[in-house]
Amino acid sequence: MSARTTLSEQELNRATLDRQLLLRRADLDAADAVEHLVGLQTQVPPNHYVALWTRLAGFDAEDFSRRFADREFVRMSLQRSTIHTVTARDCLPLRQLLQPVQDRSLKGAFGRQLQGIDLQELAERAQVFVEREPQTFSGLGKLLAQTYPEHDVQALGVAARNNLALVQVTPRGLWQQGGLARHTTAQSWLGVEKPVPAMTPEELVLRYLRAFGPASVADAQMWSGLTGLREVFDRLSGRLVVFRNEGGTELYDLPDAPRPGADVEAPARFLPDYDNVFIGHKDRSRVHDPRVSKEQVWLANSALTTFMVDGRIRGLWKLETDKKRTVAALNLTPLVPLTAAQRSELETEGAAFLEFLAPGADHDLRWLADENG
Repeated sequence: MSARTTLSEQELNRATLDRQLLLRRADLDAADAVEHLVGLQTQVPPNHYVALWTRLAGFDAEDFSRRFADREFVRMSLQRSTIHTVTARDCLPLRQLLQPVQDRSLKGAFGRQLQGIDLQELAERAQVFVEREPQTFSGLGKLLAQTYPEHDVQALGVAARNNLALVQVTPRGLWQQGGLARHTTAQSWLGVEKPVPAMTPEELVLRYLRAFGPASVADAQMWSGLTGLREVFDRLSGRLVVFRNEGGTELYDLPDAPRPGADVEAPARFLPDYDNVFIGHKDRSRVHDPRVSKEQVWLANSALTTFMVDGRIRGLWKLETDKKRTVAALNLTPLVPLTAAQRSELETEGAAFLEFLAPGADHDLRWLADENG
């Protein structure tokens, strides 16, 4: 490891934006981008379309949707036991490595309700049901309750989800389509018949740093949900460089990873809720405006859709449409004062965003009152 150089908050901001493909739209294939980012958290299906549109030059939502229908991408529980869109290549290696995260999440949420159940036996029963016909968690829970009648239906469904590598089947996840979240096993959905080796912790850490670095051990653990990564970083010490942030925390990185100067311009960007850049670090000060409180960008433990100005989260956006999507309005709520130039930049980006979200509709961009009136 190299001598420890201090990186300013602004330098960390620009490095993170570069890794996250937010300094400039990248000329990358969608699969390459999703793998570079180690997946996209997509609590709701439209998230991956917004996340990729804001990152990739010439992103085609219809093409991505076709590829999603062709099973090149899947949505499943991975990092932090939350739903992510990943490539078919990555899903099983990642899921196997992150299985302890699913186990810990299940125990914390439903451990008491599942006492006395052999979870391996439950998973085997659930596998038969979902491979026969994809199931919602509610439907799967009710089927399992025939065997476990004294146990909570929701707990049974989540136990199956956390013990099996379940993916959400289409049409959920397709462009501008809905449908209930129904599940089957990744192996059945993708036609995988042979065991797939798990991704190693070392590979995960290196990929994390490529997409999120420079970052601390605590950042990597928060992002992945794994514990005990200090030993992994130690094993990788000969392949990493070390910096410090202004608070003195050690930050690790790949020697050849881009770290642009603090003076590099960062364009306005619209982000989905739970975007990678929003939740990829334990210490989120590198992308948050210190004037914006957590309560302003979270509602009842749910993240809100945000926009970035000069590399920082500085406001909220919301799309409103009529039932036939003939009229679409993009509402912008700044959370800090913005200059006329910054508002103009957001309006230009917002016009393109509206065209992406609601092509052919009548568009309107509205500024809503911020906290400063």
